[in-house]
Amino acid sequence: MQSLMTPGHKPVQVEILEAEIRRVCGSFDLEPMRRTGVVNGDVTTRRVGPFDTAIVALDASEVARSTRSIRQDPGEHFFLLVQDAGQCRVEQGDQVAELLPGDMFLVDSVKPSSFLYRGERSNQVSLHIPRDEMVHRFGNACTGGFSISRDDPLWLAMRAVIAKMLMEEGAQAQLGEAFLCLMGAYLHSTRGMGTANPAETLLSRALAMIDRHRADPAFGPRELASRLNVPERTLQRHFRPLGETPGHRLLNRRLELAHARLSARNQVAEGVTAVAFDCGFNDLSYFYREFRKKYGTTPGAVARCH
Repeated sequence: MQSLMTPGHKPVQVEILEAEIRRVCGSFDLEPMRRTGVVNGDVTTRRVGPFDTAIVALDASEVARSTRSIRQDPGEHFFLLVQDAGQCRVEQGDQVAELLPGDMFLVDSVKPSSFLYRGERSNQVSLHIPRDEMVHRFGNACTGGFSISRDDPLWLAMRAVIAKMLMEEGAQAQLGEAFLCLMGAYLHSTRGMGTANPAETLLSRALAMIDRHRADPAFGPRELASRLNVPERTLQRHFRPLGETPGHRLLNRRLELAHARLSARNQVAEGVTAVAFDCGFNDLSYFYREFRKKYGTTPGAVARCH
């Protein structure tokens, strides 16, 4: 199985690596293999498509998320764990899986879990998928933790989309939507998800349509509602479980597209103004203001940095 990432193992103090895991993934406890106070590992982050992603390398004995940890930090994500090198035994509730390179496991952050490495070097890619959105789309079928069988053809399709998002700097949000659709198909076929209710169907269609038309400056919440043949107020109600409005979702997707374009080395020559217009903005002052609010810096600074 070809590796998705290059493993990064370096000697680091146990408490430092544990703090990094907690900063990136939430409250987890790290148990080293040896009582030297040092493990070989590293934690880095990347934006992969629309998902915040952690790349975790370590040679610890165990990493665990206990009931006490969950009370301290309830968690707002599912972690799609992709074993990239080495091995790991995942335990969550009655679900147990021995992960080898290429295997995937969807970890539920609100349930206790443990990851046993037995001191062997391991490298994992962890996609952080918003929990509210997953549950609203797929219901309880996605909760509790489960492995994704490589015997299912959808496993290969999901891995291909993940590899595509990792390879392409600034990969389109459409890839993220494609991945979630594949996840829904997998849940439907293996976990008894059943037929989605009308609210879930409408929201899924709305999210996909926003990703498809976000670069069109004429496309807004009113046009979205019209294409879905529902009143704007109804559309807003379906977005409420996600804690956002259709307009806010559309703005964020446009900003993410602009950030990805400005971050891509081969796109810098376009200039900030051209990128803004190409990403659905027709008001430059509004674009600059919202970009700084979201990313804490200016579009020009992002372009110069890359």
